[in-house]
Amino acid sequence: MALRAALRSRSGLSGLLSQRSSCSSDIRMCVSPLLVPQQRNYSTPPKIRVEFDQSTGVAVMHMQSPPVNSLSLDFLTELCISVEKLEMDKSCRGLIITSAQPKVFSAGLDITEMYGKSPEHCGAFWRSVQEMWLKLYGSNMVTVAAINGSSPAGGCLMAMTCDYRIMADNPRYNIGLNETQLGIVAPFWFMDTMKNTVGQRTTEMALQLGLLYKPADALKIGLVDQLEPEDQVIAVATQTISRWLAIPDHARQITKSMMRKKTIDKLTSNRESDIQFFVNFITKDSIQKSLGGYMEMLKKRRA
Repeated sequence: MALRAALRSRSGLSGLLSQRSSCSSDIRMCVSPLLVPQQRNYSTPPKIRVEFDQSTGVAVMHMQSPPVNSLSLDFLTELCISVEKLEMDKSCRGLIITSAQPKVFSAGLDITEMYGKSPEHCGAFWRSVQEMWLKLYGSNMVTVAAINGSSPAGGCLMAMTCDYRIMADNPRYNIGLNETQLGIVAPFWFMDTMKNTVGQRTTEMALQLGLLYKPADALKIGLVDQLEPEDQVIAVATQTISRWLAIPDHARQITKSMMRKKTIDKLTSNRESDIQFFVNFITKDSIQKSLGGYMEMLKKRRA
């Protein structure tokens, strides 16, 4: 059975964010140094722009939420809806995810969604982070991350959900799960995703030390699959995805489902407890103080 069968459809934003996803045993689907403050403004342009080429069956998703594509509740909601629409279109077989912002793929979770917010808000935000991961990690489509900038924490997680990762060969950029540097513990499904990507021992060191890797080092450990000049990342991603699409869809999808099933089931079976753990952790006075200090540091940098 294909991956699509597993996630029941949702109607509207409230369903996307407030209802618990239900995934069958067959599966399919629906933090940082930079936890970046980003004020919500409902009059702003779309944070996600999708270009779909029906002749190739490939969509390119451009993340365009200034300044650094921080993962806010609005951003994640829009991303999940965009992915779900593409999944529902049977003519769409592949998805390239990239950034329209200079020098950054995504800088990670939006700190303003976690600082000074009610437990209810923090819970809704964390559910949206889960939903993003579930939709991308269990997607039926071939997914390629065209990483054309730095990608710490949540940005790294997003990239790791993809089937293949191509990063700009620029030593100024970095990628990794660096939560511990902020006193935050990466959840088990972040850990499992990285372990599935680079192995147990490398993940242990990377997560405990909160390491960020330059592109060449990320390639060495298998965190990314290929390096290309920055101005060629999208073109190479398009060439790469065509090779994946040459494989019969049913065989590739079932193989992907079998490989990722255990990791996906682990979260879908523990979503509510994972949300409660996050809320209890992030609302602790000590963690709130740490996040507040980080926000002040960012303000001083910008001053």
